[in-house]
Amino acid sequence: MANVVVVGAQWGDEGKGKVVDIYTEYADDVIRFQGGNNAGHTLVVGNEKVILHLIPSGILHPGKRCMIGNGVVLDPEVFIREVEALKANGKMVDDENLLVSESLHVIMPYHKTIDLAREQKSGGRKIGTTGRGIGPCYEDKIGRRGIRLMDLLDRERFAAKLGEYLEEKNFILEKFLGGDALAFDDIYDKYLGYADVLRKYVADTARVLRDDIRSGKSILFEGAQGTMLDIDYGTYPFVTSSSTCAGGACTGSGASPRDIQEIIGISKAYVTRVGSGPFPTELDDDDGARLRDAGGEFGSTTGRPRRCGWFDAMVGRYAVRINGLTGIALTKLDVLSGFDTIRICTGYEYRGEALDDMPASMEVLAECKPVYEDFPGWRSDISAARKMEDLPLQARKYVARLEELLECPIVLVSVGARRDETIMLRNPF
Repeated sequence: MANVVVVGAQWGDEGKGKVVDIYTEYADDVIRFQGGNNAGHTLVVGNEKVILHLIPSGILHPGKRCMIGNGVVLDPEVFIREVEALKANGKMVDDENLLVSESLHVIMPYHKTIDLAREQKSGGRKIGTTGRGIGPCYEDKIGRRGIRLMDLLDRERFAAKLGEYLEEKNFILEKFLGGDALAFDDIYDKYLGYADVLRKYVADTARVLRDDIRSGKSILFEGAQGTMLDIDYGTYPFVTSSSTCAGGACTGSGASPRDIQEIIGISKAYVTRVGSGPFPTELDDDDGARLRDAGGEFGSTTGRPRRCGWFDAMVGRYAVRINGLTGIALTKLDVLSGFDTIRICTGYEYRGEALDDMPASMEVLAECKPVYEDFPGWRSDISAARKMEDLPLQARKYVARLEELLECPIVLVSVGARRDETIMLRNPF
């Protein structure tokens, strides 16, 4: 048995929800270690679609313990709404199987208001934030002026911190962003109501995790977003506000690096991204529109159409290196069915010179031209394939070439949205 980290290996939206759902069968605990409700996981179980934003995908498996770690920022309203929706559909019967870290930071109304006002004020320099308040909440965490879940459960402490921080936030809202001040009483009363609901889920999740690891249980660490949106290693500043790479699994959960045996990166068989920022293989043509429509490439959190492009092996190799990937789960191979020609970006050229790695400068990346290899496509529906031999020869050659270019084994291939539409080549557990 092993402890496995699952991370996105592109710009997010790679299909982590489905892969985590599959791997949960082999794990005892599933812990989400970073991000907020700016991420969404869409799963199809049977013919039913389930969208989760905060709660780990493992909640759909009875008897599995799911945790939201200290690296997550939590919007109490969204969490409560998600719990209620799961219970209404019979998907969450036992409250004891869901734990929320007492140390995570809470998204407050002023975080969302500031997030939206800043984006509006930035005009043509928009980052592409979802406006959920995630960035401003992480700012306050790093600035040591955040409100943690343990603070919310203590009325006096919560009142003192809210009063102190709201004064500063209202000054920013009114004097700099040209907005309206927020009322203390409205926030205080509403959030105390949230605290009453949240209380039964609150735990020292880092200690629970340690005890479970010591007892020999298998842990699945669930990331959100993707490597190229990492605050340190992504396409800064067009990134999210947390550590989306494998290292974030430790800081965001309380586990030790020595506790992790496998790191699986999730990659689509093509590439998408949401929001602004350089995207070398982006397709502004019929092929891009076809990928978007066939892949249902619209954000599960925002509904925004995703930018689509051919597979980028430069990004893939970078993700392998930064995360130390031991395997890649390749998703949405079925979306490529029907293309006469499929392209793979094998590298970049910058001002006529070949690059051997991802540039750190976004100004350089914006000027990079992709270098392509072309492959013949396939026409047949591949959703019934359950082993590689079931795939058309062209699809097998495409997957084999990706594996060569990424220098990392492909351990899973997804051929459809449903849980069972999967080829498992190696089980990391």
